[in-house]
Amino acid sequence: MTRSRWLAATLVVSLVVVAGCGGASGSSAPAAASASPAAASASQSAAPSASPSAAISAAPSASDASSAASDASSAGSDSSSSAVAACSAPASPTPSQTEGPYFTAGSPEKSSLVEPGMDGTPLTLTGFVVTTECTPIVGAKVDVWQADASGTYDNAGYRLRGYVVTDATGRYTIETIVPGEYPGRTEHIHVKVTPSGGATLTTQLYFPGVSANDADGIYSPDMLLDVMPQGDGFVGTFTFVLAA
Repeated sequence: MTRSRWLAATLVVSLVVVAGCGGASGSSAPAAASASPAAASASQSAAPSASPSAAISAAPSASDASSAASDASSAGSDSSSSAVAACSAPASPTPSQTEGPYFTAGSPEKSSLVEPGMDGTPLTLTGFVVTTECTPIVGAKVDVWQADASGTYDNAGYRLRGYVVTDATGRYTIETIVPGEYPGRTEHIHVKVTPSGGATLTTQLYFPGVSANDADGIYSPDMLLDVMPQGDGFVGTFTFVLAA
């Protein structure tokens, strides 16, 4: 089933991930599966593809989707406890992955990367940044960059590039779109997470059910997003676990 047919049938998808705390892969000790920066650069140096990959994996049940939508759209008084509940201490740190050749320093602070007229399926990334003891980290910088829906990176400006800072509960939320496949790579989103005064975690997030995943030498199932439906686009939660 193509992505367009899948979206027309469902009109909804969301992404929920808990890394190092019983994430989509079910592993409690993620393995750092990555390729060298040189390999990443080589694989990302070709011209961008004309269209995104085939459909993301099937959405879960409506009851699961409703629960995820409620969790993702609210940041109430129990947000901090929700982050801790999703984490089992001592938690394994989120594995790092290569930065790739297209990081641009100095991206702006903005909670939405979506611009007027931008093609692509809406995607909201939201979640928490926590310690290995499952304590939410306040004021952590979550910086993302990605290709557009056709697989093209903006290397001249800051289109689909930006960062937010975690709130008093350790939560972050960024509105973006689902990226297209870059030649030699599966669909992915680059992320840098930097706690105040701490070391930066550089990693990547992936989508389930994408045929190119298994052929991607950098892809790791430990960074796989767990898809759920909500609204007319995507919503997803990823909890980053930072080492001391």
